[in-house]
Amino acid sequence: MQMHSGTPRRWLALFAAVLTSIPLFCSQATAARRSKSDRDISAIGRRNIAHGDDRKFISAPQKEKQLGAQFFSAFQRSAKLITDSEINKYLLDLAQKIGRNSDSTMPVTVIVVDNNTVNACTSPGGYQYIARGLLAHAKSEGELAAVLAHGIAEAALRLPMRQQLRQSLLSLAAPTVLSTVSVFTCTSLSSSPLASGALPSDEFDADYFAVQYLYQSGYDPQYYLHFVEWIWPSGPGSKNVAFRRFPPTAERLKALRKEITEILPQRRQIPASTSEFEAFQEQLQNLPSPPPEPDKPVLLRPASGE
Repeated sequence: MQMHSGTPRRWLALFAAVLTSIPLFCSQATAARRSKSDRDISAIGRRNIAHGDDRKFISAPQKEKQLGAQFFSAFQRSAKLITDSEINKYLLDLAQKIGRNSDSTMPVTVIVVDNNTVNACTSPGGYQYIARGLLAHAKSEGELAAVLAHGIAEAALRLPMRQQLRQSLLSLAAPTVLSTVSVFTCTSLSSSPLASGALPSDEFDADYFAVQYLYQSGYDPQYYLHFVEWIWPSGPGSKNVAFRRFPPTAERLKALRKEITEILPQRRQIPASTSEFEAFQEQLQNLPSPPPEPDKPVLLRPASGE
């Protein structure tokens, strides 16, 4: 990853800011105060939502797109993908509908990974990797649209690149902590913010804008709440886990309900499901069972010079 040049003092200031911004306990994670622009859904597509000093140090969008393409080239050699044309067309059409109603400047590319994991990941350049297991568990087109809205919000916020930058800075202080640099921002609960460069505030940000994109695309924003409850269910003691990447589900839902009430006017919505969604689910169920493989995508680094 190429970074902009800067004075040592500037780098040290950013490094200190990154280190001190990592919360040690979930209770420290709270939703951010939002600007007038962030709250203005009529300005979607004409605003820059990637706030924060770290965005100044990440690669230019064109470089990000190139990096995303390189990692996809490596990924498809290490994982089995679903290439069914009807399945991929439905998902791409749905993702593009969300993308047209978002702040993302990245083209949307959807890749379906043929395993039973309930997971979805975003990588640089707007690439959306969705596991077959998540697709199979979606109960409506509204829930599936919420999954895609979440990933597209991560792309608009440039979270994969920003988290990679944080990883790189952390590795300078503790090189033994990080053996590889992940380019996935996933819904998986397996990674800690210390190792991943992810912060609970990232998830609040993705939620905030994703529910706007879902609404602007014509879907009931309540389906985003269903998505959060489905992927990140609350459990006993969930609020007391140190180094958790995701904020407590109850706090996320509270912030989302407040946003929906305050800035998303009630209106007629697209039906929860469509005949296209039903045909998509039937086509997915008719595919051969996925082969046994690891429960998460495995990403290989591109070869030197690739």
